[in-house]
Amino acid sequence: MEHIRNIAIIAHVDHGKTTLVDCLLKQSGTFRANQHTEERIMDSMDLEKEKGITIKAKNAAFKYKNYHINIVDTPGHADFGGEVERIMNMIDGVLLVVDAAEGPQAQTRFVLRKALESGAKPIVVINKIDRENAAPHKVLDQVFDLFVSLHATDEQLDFPVVYASAKLGVSKLEMSDTTTTMDPLFGAIIHHIPPPRAQAGVEFKMLVANLDYSDYLGRIAFGKILSGKVKVGDPAVCIHGDRRKEVSKITAVFHFQGLQRIEIEEAHAGDIVGVTGFENVFIGETITDTEEREPLPFVPIDPPTIQMEFAVNDGPLAGQDGKLVTARHIRERLIKETRTNVALRVADTDLPNVFDVSGRGEMQIAILVEQMRREGYEVLVSRPEVIYKRDEHGNPLEPIEKLFLEIPKESMGSVLENLAGRKAEIAAMTHHGDQISIEAVIPMRGLIGFETDLVNMTRGLGVMSHLFHEYGPDRGEISARKNGSLVSIEDGISTSYALNAIQERGRLMIDPGEQIYTGMIVGENARENDIPVNPCKAKKLTNMRSQGDGKGIQLDAPLKLSLERALEYIGSDEYVEATPKHLRLRKKILDENGRKRAAQQRQVRVEAA
Repeated sequence: MEHIRNIAIIAHVDHGKTTLVDCLLKQSGTFRANQHTEERIMDSMDLEKEKGITIKAKNAAFKYKNYHINIVDTPGHADFGGEVERIMNMIDGVLLVVDAAEGPQAQTRFVLRKALESGAKPIVVINKIDRENAAPHKVLDQVFDLFVSLHATDEQLDFPVVYASAKLGVSKLEMSDTTTTMDPLFGAIIHHIPPPRAQAGVEFKMLVANLDYSDYLGRIAFGKILSGKVKVGDPAVCIHGDRRKEVSKITAVFHFQGLQRIEIEEAHAGDIVGVTGFENVFIGETITDTEEREPLPFVPIDPPTIQMEFAVNDGPLAGQDGKLVTARHIRERLIKETRTNVALRVADTDLPNVFDVSGRGEMQIAILVEQMRREGYEVLVSRPEVIYKRDEHGNPLEPIEKLFLEIPKESMGSVLENLAGRKAEIAAMTHHGDQISIEAVIPMRGLIGFETDLVNMTRGLGVMSHLFHEYGPDRGEISARKNGSLVSIEDGISTSYALNAIQERGRLMIDPGEQIYTGMIVGENARENDIPVNPCKAKKLTNMRSQGDGKGIQLDAPLKLSLERALEYIGSDEYVEATPKHLRLRKKILDENGRKRAAQQRQVRVEAA
């Protein structure tokens, strides 16, 4: 146990955390020279590589000298907070990775707060010291201020600092040192991170902190062994959150070597392992050896704050791209996701082909939709709606977020005006050079679609991040998108001739030659109302020479939305149709007369108390 170290790595999106893990694995000799030459090994999902962010918490381990060091990679994006809270149960120390130019950002704050509350010992790694505009000493002062604001203990404030460049593979304890390896960082981990808080010779107890699923062995529960040891074939008891006890036996024990999961015969106190044998085990529950044991404290996960409808694609073009298109397929895939993604909830609705999916934020759900598209599913997704609660007097409470913005000075007026329209309250504003930092409290509803506006208002220079703050009183109506839609009234193939006439009404979202159906959104109206248009109208041809024969048609470039932007963009009566090859926007009710009959009212979802 004295030779085990369990650490988590915390960093804001794109501060070099995953590259640093790669570097530690390579320099510790975990990989041979001819193995794993690719970058960012920890980002195993295609989406993680493309977006450059960590989505799922992952484990790795390496040997350094005669120490076994377990690393847990934590997501930096606030939407994946469900992953973060559980990890803190497994570790005894954290590496806080901070960019030497940008300093600590909002989401670093979120994960660090959870780590300090759990009593973890921090080591601060100031990364990217090779950047041109790096200011490591200034960043160190900002990190110290951050620790103070998070009420760190005196012991936690006395943190060791390592300066590093993960890209170059070097670390140093002072900026003036000359080193060529990561040895100073390895030394800091072994010297400053305590051995696991665990007891060796008593009963076996483990708190489940993460889940995975194997088609052969069922659910795999990961966690730190807090006491005793475990062997394959041992009888075991799972104590559920509601105090129910389920008796079974351990069918496999997994250990980490590099990024590989290796089956072992037995594991001891302090180690991070995975065990199988319980199909219904959940995060925060206790696995122990006999029924007489008391469970470890159960830590529930923060509730989801946002909800979307997933529906079966019932449009005219359904089934042309995807293979998995029925309600049964979609429901099974969503249930499978909840086995490992515990921040997600899936519920059936009154309609058999519509499911309610709730999560922490629109990005988390957008990533699920993107994964489903790549697996061959077709699905309709509605606009995100926030989940309300009621206080003891029956008044609605809505989720309120803390918003952190970094914007150029010249964009300040338009950003503040936009925030006012979204019912935000400015808490603090700091000027530094040409940049302004704004801290605001804003309803979750007001954040939907704000990122798109911010990119446009700041010409791509604005940076935002947000954290859950509290459930507060309803802030009233927030005006949604100001532009209406151009809605097709015809099935067919779009023509340049028709689109040329339509683009005078607003901005197009389609190209000529695309398949169109009635009720599909083909563009954005310049005004607030929806307009029915016919994008399939062909030019009338005669055997006489007609006026305008030789006129060239010049179409503007269409507005192409990514999945996340599309989910923010659509109105409450619209769906995003996501198929493996296409993203289309459409009305929920395709028939124009049916839409007119449907009542237009704001619906609020209230979670049962």
